[in-house]
Amino acid sequence: MTLRIERGQARVRLSGEFRSEHVAQVKTEIEGCGPSAVLDLEELDLIDVEGIRFLIACEANGIGVLNASPYIREWVSRERSQPEARRKRSKGRREMKSEHEENE
Repeated sequence: MTLRIERGQARVRLSGEFRSEHVAQVKTEIEGCGPSAVLDLEELDLIDVEGIRFLIACEANGIGVLNASPYIREWVSRERSQPEARRKRSKGRREMKSEHEENE
C-alpha cells in the first residue's frame, strides 16, 4: 500500500503508509492550505520515524495533527522525550547504513 493524499481547503488527509520519501510531497500540500492547515491521520496505517519527526515539526509550527492512532501518539511522545544526542546517533547510523548500501 502507498500513501494517498487528499487536500481540502485547510486539511490534508493521509491514508495508507507515510514514509520518509513522502515528506516533501506532504509538506507541499500543507503549504497549499495556508496558515490554518491541519493534518488528518484517521486513515493512516503505517508511518516511519522520519514521518513521526515530521509530525513533531508540524505541531511545533502550529499545524494541527488530528485523529492520530494511539500507536502514532505514543511514538510521537517517546520521540519528543528522547534526548537529542541519542537522535543524532541514530541518524548517523542510518546515514552510514545508507552509504554502505549504495556502495554495494
